[in-house]
Amino acid sequence: MKCLTRLDSQIARAFAIEAAFTEARAVPLPYGESRRDARRFEEWVSAGRAGTMGWIERRNEAGEFVRARVETPFPWVRSAVVCFVSYDSALLRSIDATSPETAWIARYAWTSRGDAEGKRRASDYHKVLLKRLKALETRLRSEYGEFEARAYVDTGPVVERSLAVAAGLGWTGKNTCLIHPRLGSFGFLAVLLTSLPVQEQNAPTMIPDRCGSCRRCIDACPTQALIAPYQMDASRCISYLTIEHKGPVAEELAEGMGRQVFGCDICQDVCPWNQKALRSSPVKIDRELEPRSELVNPALDWLASMTEAEFEAVFNGSPVRRAGFKGLRRNLAIAMANSGLERFAERLEAWLADADDGVRTAAHWGLKKLGRTGTRSA
Repeated sequence: MKCLTRLDSQIARAFAIEAAFTEARAVPLPYGESRRDARRFEEWVSAGRAGTMGWIERRNEAGEFVRARVETPFPWVRSAVVCFVSYDSALLRSIDATSPETAWIARYAWTSRGDAEGKRRASDYHKVLLKRLKALETRLRSEYGEFEARAYVDTGPVVERSLAVAAGLGWTGKNTCLIHPRLGSFGFLAVLLTSLPVQEQNAPTMIPDRCGSCRRCIDACPTQALIAPYQMDASRCISYLTIEHKGPVAEELAEGMGRQVFGCDICQDVCPWNQKALRSSPVKIDRELEPRSELVNPALDWLASMTEAEFEAVFNGSPVRRAGFKGLRRNLAIAMANSGLERFAERLEAWLADADDGVRTAAHWGLKKLGRTGTRSA
């Protein structure tokens, strides 16, 4: 064991790739723009842009936003190894022409792995990547000895995108996603925080903004969640509405949700950098995150006919479970209404008696949109 005292970013990157990450970079903390990013985060939350996601707004006893700066909850932190895993594929995009009878589930939720019998089973990227972070942490300990560490995949008080930009993994696009110049934006971020300072000669080189005058993502957003370049009102975002938001959806937003029933890929699907990534880099399928073909343009009928037990069987271990059975059913009611197909009216009428207010409200709105008033009372 060498027991080095300062983290070498090249060693960290090599170990991360060894642990099956696509790319990785180390960044010293606090990084140069951490105060600026903290101020922007505080302004975003104070403007009410987080919707009902109260966990984002959590403060410590001193009244500081816990997520604004990673040093706030972890005063011992000196570096972060930010890891990127591509989940892109050459499969269909959400903006491609398709039947109005189909729904759209965000690409990141298609993930699956093979079981002992060779069948594809849903995989949760949180668990897959956390396991890889732990492998990276173990490998680093073999090189550096003991140090304080925390590993997070979308679950900790850290703003992964800000750390990724500071580490030189990409830039923040006008759609507020991290864009890697070679891999695009379809990627998971995982962060290993450590108490190891980074070697001074290993300071990361930040990648300049390459969005230029392009505004395709802003113009394509159906709910106008991208209120300005680099600014998102999460309370209007389809991903938020279909996953985090509970209860009824405002009619003007339901109209814009289209056929999205879990998450949304529109602002990424129209991004030229993702098309460039597909053209320039062969898609290497991650065996633990391989797309499930049945979730690509799934039939609305299939999803809507599921019982709660069937929902659990199909989506056990999948990110889709975060929406919940009732949440997905509410989203399906909106998608069926937006399809314009009158044959869905019968199912919407049945859902007028649903115990969930969000489902009932969506069914009422859907029937009105399809030109039917409904025969059952709420």
